[in-house]
Amino acid sequence: MHLAQLPEDVFYHILGYLDYRSLSRFSQVCKTIYSFVNRDIVWRNIAKEFLNTGISGNGTDRYPKIPLKERVSTAQNWSHGVCRKDIPLRWRKNLLPWLQMDGNILFLSQAAEIRAHRVHPEGKRTLGQPFQIFSGHNDDVCRFVLNNSYLISSGSDGLIVVHSRRSRSQTKLPGHSQEINCLDSRDELIISGSRDATVKVWTLTSSSPRGTFSMFDRVWSIAIDPSVSSFAVGTACCRTPSPLHLWNIERLEHVCTLGSNFRRGAGVLDIVFESPFQLLTCGYDTFIRLWDLRLTSRKCVMEWEEPHDSTLYCLQTDGNHMMASGSSYYGVVRLWDKRQSQCLQVYELSAQRASSPVYCLRFNSSHLFAALATSLHSLDFRHSPSSSS
Repeated sequence: MHLAQLPEDVFYHILGYLDYRSLSRFSQVCKTIYSFVNRDIVWRNIAKEFLNTGISGNGTDRYPKIPLKERVSTAQNWSHGVCRKDIPLRWRKNLLPWLQMDGNILFLSQAAEIRAHRVHPEGKRTLGQPFQIFSGHNDDVCRFVLNNSYLISSGSDGLIVVHSRRSRSQTKLPGHSQEINCLDSRDELIISGSRDATVKVWTLTSSSPRGTFSMFDRVWSIAIDPSVSSFAVGTACCRTPSPLHLWNIERLEHVCTLGSNFRRGAGVLDIVFESPFQLLTCGYDTFIRLWDLRLTSRKCVMEWEEPHDSTLYCLQTDGNHMMASGSSYYGVVRLWDKRQSQCLQVYELSAQRASSPVYCLRFNSSHLFAALATSLHSLDFRHSPSSSS
């Protein structure tokens, strides 16, 4: 019997013993084998072991439209630092830009505007010209988030602006008395935090907050958990012993403070929920920390230290093994594999004479974008070093 004539479940079982190199070679045997081996189901278990293939720890798929075999191939470049560097955008004034991605659309804040650019899958130009511009603030945009058909932004003017991406209408909320450093939104909920040391809870349809809470310290970061049952708040850690607090959304009550013995000023600048029970944080104390939020634990279970003692401004995770962090000096982006204690790859994006923090970074299956004070940098992991700029 020809191998391809075996029942499919038996064939799948046999292929499960092959690694990615063997599968790639086996796919070259004939057209029938090639077609069978290229199915996502063959690559799914292998993809879980690689960086940024889109298969998260709970089994969800971030990039369902991209074949898994192609993602595993690109994952080799993420692991080995093989990429093409580019600077698709520059601007003259020093800014504190922020980024979000929605599929092949990159949203970038520049001063009081947020601009939407399409990411080109192929070709020399990484980004197209902005096809949509969101405005409405009287001062610089500090943060913005995407929530289905809405873009919600906060600014130095203390306002929250809810933009409809479909109708282009907007609603302004009189947010805080000082600049709003952070906000997050899921479902109908908006939560904002400000330099005025307060956190406010809103809904998309409300003109006044459901609740206002004093944190007794400047608020730098906020994140709502995926189940929309709790949210985490990161503060400056100047007036309180810990910068990290967990709140219940339904009861609008303080649940607990995470960690202790933080040094003064060890503020949390970015927070990422990987699941309702797993939280990643980074900030002024140069550590990335993974917190277990289950009731019996609620403690830091792993940590990774920035080797040059630099503040970590931002963080993103692929939901599985990979993390990317942005440092305060020389535009340093680091890639981390959670299964290792040391940094996996380092990219220095700004010259020493024009050193800038990485204020925000975002990545998809093939690109990483990093926003610095005067430029946007791109790392394209589909390309070999010979095509690097």
